[in-house]
Amino acid sequence: MAKEEGVSGLRVLVVDDQQEVRSMLRSMLTELGITQIFEASDGKEAMVFTDSAMDMIDVVICDWNMPKMSGIELLRQMRSVFPNVPFLMVTGRSDIESVSQAKANGVTAYIRKPFSPAHLEIKLRVIKSKMDAQRVA
Repeated sequence: MAKEEGVSGLRVLVVDDQQEVRSMLRSMLTELGITQIFEASDGKEAMVFTDSAMDMIDVVICDWNMPKMSGIELLRQMRSVFPNVPFLMVTGRSDIESVSQAKANGVTAYIRKPFSPAHLEIKLRVIKSKMDAQRVA
């Protein structure tokens, strides 16, 4: 597969209140060749970062359950300011109500914990394909 078809050029903001999870995601993303990885420990920190540096981000990967501002609240706020930024929700939730709530708020993709690096790569490839299609359109 040609390099330009991969996800290595993506610039990612990882939002999770647990340092261990952010480190795990950073490791997985690095394995996929992604080198521009930014981190925020909660939704409020992510909003502050994106307010000044959204042009540095292609994709947001965000946990659902966090103090200060949940992932769903961050998604709502980001959609009001940055309606087109791809948003991958990471959560242990899989009930229909949660999935419906995320979709209703414009989530781009949803990945359930625990997940493998291969599963993450599949989700990121789908997101990148959508981004590439929007650029062409």
